Amino acid sequence: MGRIGLGSGGTQAFPPSGPGMKERGVEPWYRFAESTLKPPLKLWFNWRFEGLENIPSEGPALVACNHTSYFDPLAHALAIVTAHRRPRFLAKQELYEKWFMRNLLTGAGQIPVARGTGSRAPVEAAVKALGEGEVVMIYPEGTVTGNPDHTPMQGKTGVARIALQADVPVIPLAVWGSHRVFQKGGQRGLTFGRPIWVKAGAPMDFSDYVDRRDDPDAHRAVIDQVMAELSRLVADLRARYPKRWSSD
Repeated sequence: MGRIGLGSGGTQAFPPSGPGMKERGVEPWYRFAESTLKPPLKLWFNWRFEGLENIPSEGPALVACNHTSYFDPLAHALAIVTAHRRPRFLAKQELYEKWFMRNLLTGAGQIPVARGTGSRAPVEAAVKALGEGEVVMIYPEGTVTGNPDHTPMQGKTGVARIALQADVPVIPLAVWGSHRVFQKGGQRGLTFGRPIWVKAGAPMDFSDYVDRRDDPDAHRAVIDQVMAELSRLVADLRARYPKRWSSD
């Protein structure tokens, strides 16, 4: 299993953007976000990335992430950027209400999701992005986990519908440590050097379900397997996470 350590106490310098970084034009808003957020994130936290060899260097990738806090998108995005790819998140529509965030998210190629409407637009937009060779990021739980131990909840079926319609594997990407940084209730823990660990699992092949792409039972079977693997990855990270930080 490959590992990259960086940040406070890290073991390897942060990999620069290079030829492997797949680009869709200049995208100044993306460059603005990357140049503004990446340096302080690198400096403040002690990052550990595992399994990044499971992120393809090019072509489509559908990445399913666990959700423990509001800090998770930054952690998951940094992992993908470290793998020399650009993340395209399915982001809740509410984030687009303010002018700055709307322009930032739209300019950075993120995909709006109107939650609770049943709209197929996000699925279709995600499938289109995958067809263009993008890395599409999704939180199957749809919100920050409500479990007291921060483990994954039951997932919604959007990631299954996207995977089967686009006929691509699902790559599970788990984070641990970010639940101490910025919680849903407003609690923050910005202690310098806090470890943030992110681990990508092996791509999960659901091609056997493609002929049942419109079958709700197939959707549920796929998402249950994805959430089981995310839970396994979270349990692994949690078991190895530095004990001195576990209750801080």
